[in-house]
Amino acid sequence: MRIGEVAEKAGVTVDTVRYYERRGLLAPAERKPSGYRVFDAATVERLDLVRRLQGIGLTIEEMRDALRAHDVGGATCDSERWRIETVRDRIDTKISELVALRVRLDAVLTACVTGECSLAPTGPRP
Repeated sequence: MRIGEVAEKAGVTVDTVRYYERRGLLAPAERKPSGYRVFDAATVERLDLVRRLQGIGLTIEEMRDALRAHDVGGATCDSERWRIETVRDRIDTKISELVALRVRLDAVLTACVTGECSLAPTGPRP
């Protein structure tokens, strides 16, 4: 299959296929003498797996490592659970950071309502 057909079947753009190939998530496609990439049906399945991994929050590097484990045949739920736990921990940290930011924003908004806007200039204007 050519790149457009693979992209369409996988529900991604041609640019996404190229990007994943550059980042090592897809094996480099064979090329015809004309320079066109030629993909097999397994590429569509691979793209589906990449999208599922991305959908649960894995970074490009984490996806690359998970795919390597998958490719050598040693990936199981038990052997790969730590990857998902790492993503969950990262999300929990981000949630904590966002909650703290919200508290700060609420304080700024409260100050604005009471006429003590922290965004107003404090010194003399030039």
